[in-house]
Amino acid sequence: MRSRTPLFYLSTLLLTGLGIFAVLHLGAELPGTKEEAGGAGGATGGAADTLAHFFLQLLVIMIMARAVGGLFRRIGQPSVVGEMAAGILLGPSLFGWLAPGAFAFVFPETSLGSIKLLSQIGVCFFMFAVGMELNLQELRRRARAAVVVSHASIVFPYLLGVVLAYFLYTDFAAAGSSFTAFALFMGISMSITAFPVLARILQERNLTRTPLGCMAITCAAVDDVTAWCLLAFVVAIVGASDLAGVISNLGLVVLFVAVMVLGVRRVLPRWLGAGELEREEPTQGALTLVVGVVIAAALCTEMIGIHALFGAFLAGAIMPDANGFRRKLGIRVEHLSSVLLLPLFFAFTGLRTQVGLLADASGWLLCLLVIGVATLGKLGASAAAARFTGMNWRDSLQIGALMNTRGLMELIALNIGYDLGVLSPRIFTVLVLMALATTTLTGPLLTLFAPRRREVKPARPSLAPTV
Repeated sequence: MRSRTPLFYLSTLLLTGLGIFAVLHLGAELPGTKEEAGGAGGATGGAADTLAHFFLQLLVIMIMARAVGGLFRRIGQPSVVGEMAAGILLGPSLFGWLAPGAFAFVFPETSLGSIKLLSQIGVCFFMFAVGMELNLQELRRRARAAVVVSHASIVFPYLLGVVLAYFLYTDFAAAGSSFTAFALFMGISMSITAFPVLARILQERNLTRTPLGCMAITCAAVDDVTAWCLLAFVVAIVGASDLAGVISNLGLVVLFVAVMVLGVRRVLPRWLGAGELEREEPTQGALTLVVGVVIAAALCTEMIGIHALFGAFLAGAIMPDANGFRRKLGIRVEHLSSVLLLPLFFAFTGLRTQVGLLADASGWLLCLLVIGVATLGKLGASAAAARFTGMNWRDSLQIGALMNTRGLMELIALNIGYDLGVLSPRIFTVLVLMALATTTLTGPLLTLFAPRRREVKPARPSLAPTV
C-alpha cells in the first residue's frame, strides 16, 4: 500500500496538470468577450497599484517623522516639533527641490487625496484625545486667574492679527476671499495655544505638578476651549452665505453642544455600565461605543459646517472619567494617532508648504514680521495678565513663553483656512513657519526666564579652636 502512495500522488498531479493545460489551450481559441476592455480587472490592477503607492508613502513618512523627531528630542525639543519639521522637509521645500523626479514619483498630485483623507481621520482622533485631557475640576478651581490670563492671550493677539490682515489682505489673501474672512483667520492664527505640546514640554521639564505648571496647564486648557469655540464661530461665518446662514449655523452649533453636554454626557456612563468603567482594559464593546460616539459627533459638526474635528474634540471632553476610563482610552488612541496618523497630517501640511514662495527678501521679512507680531501678542499679553493676577515677573514670562506654543493646533486651524479658500499658498507657508518657530522657541525661552539658581558659597573656616 505504501508503495502505491507516491505513484498515486504523482499521477494526480500529472493528470490535473494536463487537464488545466488542456482547458487553458482550448480557452485561448474562444472568441473575445462582449465586455469592453478595462473593466473590473483594470480597476483591480489600478487599486493594487494605488495601495502599493500609499504604503510606500506611509513608510517614507513614518521613517522621516521618527528620525527627525528623535533628532529634535536630542537637542532638547519635543519630538512633535521634529515631526512638524519632517513634514516640511518631505514637501516641495526640500525633497521636491533636491530630487524633483523622486518627489514626483513618491508624492504625485493624484495621490494626495488618500493622504488628506486619512490624515483628517487622524486629526479627529487626536482632537478626541485632547478633549479627554481636559480636567474640568481643575478648570473650575483655578478659573478666575486662568480665564484672565488665557483670554488676554487670545484677544490681544487676535487684535494684532486683524490689524496685520489690513495690510496683507490685498497681496496675500486667496482669490475670492473677503477681508472679513481673511482677517478673522489671521486673528485665529495669532491666538491659538497648543495644549498637548505645552503639556509635553512641562512633563519633560518636570514642571507638571509645580504651581507654575498647574497654572500653565489650566490657562492652556481654557485657551484651547475658547480658541476652538472661536474658530467654530469663524468657520460658521465664513461658510454661511448671508446673515441668516450665520445665525442658522451658530444656532445648530449651540444645539449640538447642548445635546452633547446635557444629554450624551449624562447617559454615556449608563450606556457603558459600571462594570465596564472599572475594568483595567476597555472591551471591544466599549471601544465600539466610544468610537461610534466620536464618529457620530464628528459627522454632526461636519454636516453643520464647522469641521468634523470640533465634534471629536467635544466627544473627548464629555467622556466619563470614573476609574481612570479616560486614561485607558487615551493610551490606545494616542499610540495609534502619534505613530501612524499624525505624521500623515504633518506630511500633508508640508506638501502644501512652499518655502520657495518666500525666495525674495520681502517674503522673509514678512515671515519675521509675522513671527515677531505673534510672539509679542501671545507672550506679551499672557505675561502681563499673569503679572496682574499676582505672579512674579519670571513666572509670568514663563507662562507667556508656554502660551506662545502653537504647534499642531495651529496647523489644524491653518489647514481649515486653506481648505475654505481664505489663505493663499504664500501666507499659508508664512503661518506654518511661524507655528514651527514659536513652538521651537518655547524651550529656550523657558530656560531664559527660569529663576537663576543662587550659588551657595562655602562657609569660611572658623578660627576658634574646636573642643
